[in-house]
Amino acid sequence: VQLQASGGGLVQAGESLRLSCTVSRLTFSPTQTAWFRQAPGKEREFVAAIRWNGGHTFYTDAVKGRFTISRDRAKNTVSLQMNNLNAEDTAIYYCAASKSVLSSIRDDRQYGAWGQGTQVTVSS
Repeated sequence: VQLQASGGGLVQAGESLRLSCTVSRLTFSPTQTAWFRQAPGKEREFVAAIRWNGGHTFYTDAVKGRFTISRDRAKNTVSLQMNNLNAEDTAIYYCAASKSVLSSIRDDRQYGAWGQGTQVTVSS
């Protein structure tokens, strides 16, 4: 496991959580890092991504305006601030990193390094 994710937990709807992912164990310099999530019985889906150098961000429509992805290159961390959480956000959240510029930043098959996942549970 090259990435270490943390920060998950159990919260009530409307509350916030902040996920963090350490990328210092990567064997390559990332071009972009991302967060994906997988809810029970569903496929893993893209949540947000950030270009490591330029800082450009991408979000899935379901989280726009509520989630913010950021990275700290000095600390080798990528974070996901999640506000106004709802029950549909309940999932295991995974951080991922890619060495190359991706043709589709939302395609999880193009990411070469993954974290172990952290559980986020939102009670309604």
